[in-house]
Amino acid sequence: MRHPFSKISVIGLGYIGLPTAATIASRGIEVVGVDVNERAVSLINQGQVHFIEPDLDMLVRAAVTTGRLRAVTTPEPAEAFIVAVPTPLADNKRPDLSYIDAATESIAPVLEAGNLVVLESTSPVGTTAKMARRLAELRPDLTFPHQAGDRSDIRIAYCPERILPGRMVLELVENDRIIGGLTAACATRADELYKSFVKGACFLTDASSAELVKLTENAYRDVNIAFANELSVICDRLGIDVWRVIELANRHPRVNILQPGPGVGGHCIAVDPWFIVDSVPEVARLIRTARAVNDDKPHHVIEKIRRHAERFKDPIVACLGLSYKANIDDLRESPAVEIVAQLVTERIGKVIAVEPHIEALPPELAKRDGLQFADVRTALEQADIVVLLVDHAAFRSIEAGQLLNKIVIDTRGFWRDRLTVVDRQ
Repeated sequence: MRHPFSKISVIGLGYIGLPTAATIASRGIEVVGVDVNERAVSLINQGQVHFIEPDLDMLVRAAVTTGRLRAVTTPEPAEAFIVAVPTPLADNKRPDLSYIDAATESIAPVLEAGNLVVLESTSPVGTTAKMARRLAELRPDLTFPHQAGDRSDIRIAYCPERILPGRMVLELVENDRIIGGLTAACATRADELYKSFVKGACFLTDASSAELVKLTENAYRDVNIAFANELSVICDRLGIDVWRVIELANRHPRVNILQPGPGVGGHCIAVDPWFIVDSVPEVARLIRTARAVNDDKPHHVIEKIRRHAERFKDPIVACLGLSYKANIDDLRESPAVEIVAQLVTERIGKVIAVEPHIEALPPELAKRDGLQFADVRTALEQADIVVLLVDHAAFRSIEAGQLLNKIVIDTRGFWRDRLTVVDRQ
């Protein structure tokens, strides 16, 4: 099969870039992955991965073995460049676009007429256009969409990822994609790229709309989670079982309330809504409030733990789960990490952290006194208070007898089918 591109470069080999690079390589296309992390580059070139994701290790190993995928630390010429670098929040809740800026400057020297550049990183509205203007400054010998329209030497588009950790390899291929070009010709050329490995439908629009679509998807989810989390706090104050309330309310044919938890984590939902707030702070009132509700939920959990700990002279608190969602090793923006860190800071008691998907505590927790990293059996044997923070499948095997005579705070409603007396929220 003849592909519209013979060589593609993926800038950033993290949670999005590496699965994308390996998937494209599996289609018989030469892929060069670029990352500043020398350890990640070395591992990938050995056919290994630097984070856990089902089936990704096999995909990468096959791509490297066949010679279709290799990793480097410095960009080299290619026909298309996919930029998939982080876009974190700064301390003031404003977008930090320094990684995009660095990626833009790194690829500028190797661009050639006819190239396509696609930004995949979740970004504030206008970032793709800003990237084009910066490239034009760095390469005045080439023309860009804002200068020459459809006749530009370089095509530039935006296509946000839509994949879920734990299902990345599948969803990267199966999910629909939104492709926003700086011109119609840019969108069409990017469409050719994504159709070479995406089975889902590709919908073409302008770059600004595509940027806002991605932010809208995660802000929508954040608002709905905030409703569930606020409802859990209300039920707690009223002494009502929030899980039962939601179960019964969802019997209404037009009601579908989500499940509450200890907060919201991950790089998407916990971050992206702030990009909208930053762009139009005077009108994004509901989105801002939802972020505040979800950001406050860990403090509600901490307060409950603090209150129960007062019953003990030297309480031992076992916190089950550190990742931001079930069955993955991703700790980014995790409310569980925030809760554990605060418990240790307040010296509420000895804290035992359990996370079956990592081998060691993350740096922000590793050097703290009063914190032990242990397996689930050790934690349950010692604990006075057990706090379920992440509904990992590994915790499903915990039996009611192991929780006997312990205070249990189940922030996920994970054990409500087996325990009769549980502080669920």
